[in-house]
Amino acid sequence: MKAFGNITRDGQVRAIASGAMTDGKAVIVNSDGTVSVVAETGTAEAIGSPVTITQVNSYISAVYDPDNQKVIVAYKDTSNSDYGTAAVGTIDTSDNSISFGTPTVFNSTGSDYVYITYDSGSDKVVIAFRYVHTSYDGRAVVGTVSGNSISFGTPAQFTSNDVTYVVAAYDATNNKTVIAYKDQGNSDGRAVVATVSGTSISFGTIVQFDSSDSRNISIVYDSNAGKVVINYRDRGNSDYGTSIVGTVSGTSISFGTGVVFNQATTSYTAAAYDANSQKIVVFFRDGGNSNKGTAIVGTVSGTSISFGSETLFEDAAVEDMFAAYHSGVQKVIIAFRDDGNSGHGTVAVGTVSGTSITFTTPSVFEAASTAWIGAAYDANADRVVIVYRDGGNSNAGTAIVFKPATISTNLTSSENFIGFSDGAFADGQSAVINTTNTIDRNQSSLTAGQTLFVQTDGTLGETADSPSVTAGTAISATEIIVKG
Repeated sequence: MKAFGNITRDGQVRAIASGAMTDGKAVIVNSDGTVSVVAETGTAEAIGSPVTITQVNSYISAVYDPDNQKVIVAYKDTSNSDYGTAAVGTIDTSDNSISFGTPTVFNSTGSDYVYITYDSGSDKVVIAFRYVHTSYDGRAVVGTVSGNSISFGTPAQFTSNDVTYVVAAYDATNNKTVIAYKDQGNSDGRAVVATVSGTSISFGTIVQFDSSDSRNISIVYDSNAGKVVINYRDRGNSDYGTSIVGTVSGTSISFGTGVVFNQATTSYTAAAYDANSQKIVVFFRDGGNSNKGTAIVGTVSGTSISFGSETLFEDAAVEDMFAAYHSGVQKVIIAFRDDGNSGHGTVAVGTVSGTSITFTTPSVFEAASTAWIGAAYDANADRVVIVYRDGGNSNAGTAIVFKPATISTNLTSSENFIGFSDGAFADGQSAVINTTNTIDRNQSSLTAGQTLFVQTDGTLGETADSPSVTAGTAISATEIIVKG
């Protein structure tokens, strides 16, 4: 018997079932001509065991080096005179663990606000930080990864003024790194373009992006727009959450007008670029809503940015947070301290659709008080590394590996959906399918006149899933005219 048989009475077809089939379930045709019910498959979320990087730390940050397929962690090593230090990590996917090479000092004096990014043009990492010695100026240093080790050039000063809230992002369009920070002496927000050459780094002219006391700064690069977006708490405007788009040209940067994304006290901002939707997602603690963990989707257009509606990722107060984009599952990952749960380290997964975002139920990755959280997506291992200070382990600098749940569906497009099973059939049986323009009478709880869509798990819904597949139109609580 052929896998896909002839049309029977009233437009039904017969085909060989691949797997058991349930009466009234949505059916797709496979590439070999057999038929199966629409279903999802996947793997469960996984969190590895915590690994100590250093005994005590703060200001910890992480980045992925795709050329060397390593995760590099930079931090202030409070167990070693507050020296700026970095270590190279390697993920083992067999048990979701991570191991580190010998830490290397990049600045032999106090180092605050340590922030690392990756310069793909030079295959180097760039660490920006506050130099704590006789001054508190801003500096940056270039690091070169080799195996499980990293070496550094000489730190260079990008400003002689006192700096805080130092962040950095690589602009792949212009092959430059943008460093943003609060200038303590002038009490404003500033940015500078950095150029890597070998193991050295040089800087362009410093540009003000906010004239007031900018705090809780984060930065992200939008590869579709070819712009950087800086997010911050604007003390000069009632502490509102604000974003501004920066355009790099040569060694200079210019800015559009700041756009408010939250009209309330905003702190602990974080941001990620969702390459699938080509949107920016900004995360923050919303002082106008009991300090709850909140996210909002932004769209960059020219030199401006617009936002959708706010969505909670945690219905409780949150602090220290960092976001990363997981290209393997096309989701954004937000790691944070959950003040509603004793400060435990927590992670949630967000899915962007248009200008909206939805989240999974948050999962605890560290059942102790956490702080100074950072994160990086390792594309080779297809995992996210979360780094943090573990209050349950004498404030040790710690890393864990997070693997989000993966779900796939056999519903690929409207072309492979053919109708509904007219009966229950075992694997290998000749199954009868109600197809185009037939009436399937094996449904329940439908609303007459409503257009229905096949969901990726095989159920029916009144809104389209992704992919969008129209099932047909309900004509009663139990009947649907299969799509034409």
